[in-house]
Amino acid sequence: MFDQLKPVTLSSKAAREVKKIMGTKNIPAEYGLRIGIRGGGGCGGAKLIIGFDKKKESDLSYVMEGIPVYVDKKHTMYVIGKEVDFYEGDDARGFVFAEQDK
Repeated sequence: MFDQLKPVTLSSKAAREVKKIMGTKNIPAEYGLRIGIRGGGGCGGAKLIIGFDKKKESDLSYVMEGIPVYVDKKHTMYVIGKEVDFYEGDDARGFVFAEQDK
């Protein structure tokens, strides 16, 4: 059996932070990490987002580093080739989207 291709990946640092949040913020057990877009129309374009949500019928679902990950099929083209990473610096701290290493 082949490994299902994933349009988006999680860095190990991002996965650790997601697990930490899920364990400390009372995220319900049936929720997973949702990766998608907001917007898309007008001048602002689409903005990549992440959050926690239940799986929906229109979702592609994956398990990455033990984390259920959901991507709406309509958002797939926007997240292909992206990696969710976690940045910690003196100026900011948070999740960022980067191009996957080839």
